[in-house]
Amino acid sequence: MNTQRPVTLLLVIVLLVAGCASPSAPAEGTGQVSFMVFGDPQEKAAYDALVEAFHTKHPAIRIALIHIPGQDEYRQRLGMDFAAGTAADVVLINYRRYASFAARGVLEPLDPYLANSPVLDVGDFYQQALAPFYWENTLMCIPQNLSSLVVYYNKDLFDAAGQPYPIDDWTWEEFLQAAQALTHDTDGDGRTDQYGLGTEPSIFRVAPFIWQNGGLLVDTPVRPRRLMLDMPASRAAIEWFVNLQVRYGVVPGAVEEEAESSESRFLNGRMGMYLNSRRGVPTYREIDGFDWDVVPLPRNKQRAGILHSDAYCMAASTADKAAAWTFIEYANSPEGQAIVAQSGRTVPSLKAVAESPAFLDVQTRPANDRAFLDPIADTYTVPVMSTWVDIEEIAGRELERAFYGQVSVDEAINTTLANTREYFELARTP
Repeated sequence: MNTQRPVTLLLVIVLLVAGCASPSAPAEGTGQVSFMVFGDPQEKAAYDALVEAFHTKHPAIRIALIHIPGQDEYRQRLGMDFAAGTAADVVLINYRRYASFAARGVLEPLDPYLANSPVLDVGDFYQQALAPFYWENTLMCIPQNLSSLVVYYNKDLFDAAGQPYPIDDWTWEEFLQAAQALTHDTDGDGRTDQYGLGTEPSIFRVAPFIWQNGGLLVDTPVRPRRLMLDMPASRAAIEWFVNLQVRYGVVPGAVEEEAESSESRFLNGRMGMYLNSRRGVPTYREIDGFDWDVVPLPRNKQRAGILHSDAYCMAASTADKAAAWTFIEYANSPEGQAIVAQSGRTVPSLKAVAESPAFLDVQTRPANDRAFLDPIADTYTVPVMSTWVDIEEIAGRELERAFYGQVSVDEAINTTLANTREYFELARTP
């Protein structure tokens, strides 16, 4: 039986915890609050708009926005700042990465604030987004969004290849067939110029395919002890994923990816499909050379997506916690979430905003916004544990070697299992 159940099954736990929230939250506060985010310039523009709107509502509090473009640089900055006690007052952290900070006690618990908020109510959020941010029965951060992995596709290339557009209920076989039909040597020089698919060779990208095949990522979702990549169903899914590059050649090889990233190829109209979460939308909306849309991941034995969720977290070292909370509260209010959603950056974690024109905007791309909402019930999470970042990095490194044909699938799996063992032993979990 698959013990890694969709996060919807955590609803009961979340509601019980919410009922135990403590006393009173501080008043509004005054002063300056630093707020650190990551992302492309288009993503930063969404947060600029959020901050500007907040200043209109709360002129006594000034938000100093700190923007770090790259995710790797952002994660390094977070680690250094928290270690030095100089973290920004409010930071965005993904659920895969907040556990190490929660375990060190450097995040301010937000249960008391949420319990006494006249603006926010725990029942208004998608519980799939809230549940991973509980640490030892305490809500540590307020999620701004939730998204699964989807397939972005170039409609013009599908038309040129005579391929029907993918549908919401497509299969692995149909996915591969489309990728093959879209892969071409366009100038006849013997080298592929247009690829059918682009994806990162990471454990986070392969995980939904493992679940779709009836496999497991870890032995148990609560206090896991090991990865389950050697489980037959898991291994078969990994091999299928690796063969997209090694056997079928529908994904760029290592040299090609180094020369130009898959995302760049998609943006330039030379890639048929690209796997990403919602965060790519602000950038992709600037594409004017072709039309594009999104569709859920293909299915195999069952449907399964993987949760992408970032949350507003408050540093425990924050001097003016009341002011910091006032900003977090506004950012997660219907008005605040609508501002960021209209940029295309997020799938709102507030159900009402996600189902509103702020997100389901027929005037902007993608046309199929429901591709982000309808799979929510089948969304799974990776484990919340203090060493998951290390485990993911080790697994990703070995998967990348297999993906580019440098080692076999079995070698990659065995090395990953051996090298991650100590991190499971050292891990702290909720």
